[in-house]
Amino acid sequence: MVGERVRSAEVVGELMQLTAGLRRLSRRRLAERLAGPRLPEAQRELLLVVEAQPGIGVAAAAQALDLAGNSVSTLVNALVEAGLLARDSDPVDRRAAKLTLTDAARHRLAAWRAARATLIGRALDRAGPADLAAIEAALPALRRLLAEVRDEPGSSA
Repeated sequence: MVGERVRSAEVVGELMQLTAGLRRLSRRRLAERLAGPRLPEAQRELLLVVEAQPGIGVAAAAQALDLAGNSVSTLVNALVEAGLLARDSDPVDRRAAKLTLTDAARHRLAAWRAARATLIGRALDRAGPADLAAIEAALPALRRLLAEVRDEPGSSA
């Protein structure tokens, strides 16, 4: 039992170090390749949530991002001011806002995805078929791990 926990702690440490490193490196490299001011990660994540759920409200977006509502409101204000997000009143409840992407945000996300696909795609091509197959095989387990962490009892924004 103790051996399993030690191995698990080592796996957790390496998993977190590798995923953080991959995100950090890709963020830096993409910032060098993309035109315009760098978009903070939290703002990009909010844009991705709004893209996946057009018309989502601030509270639902906060829940999807596991953030506090006031934090998401701050992100919304910055993105509206930058012309990347539209905030419209909900016709059913005028106190609530519906969030949608602007054309500028759609173009920016498309450029980001294309640059990311090129950067990571080239690295995967160099990794070789065995590593690519192992990475592809790990994706379902990583999705389940994310869901388990998200559903962890007692966790909240």
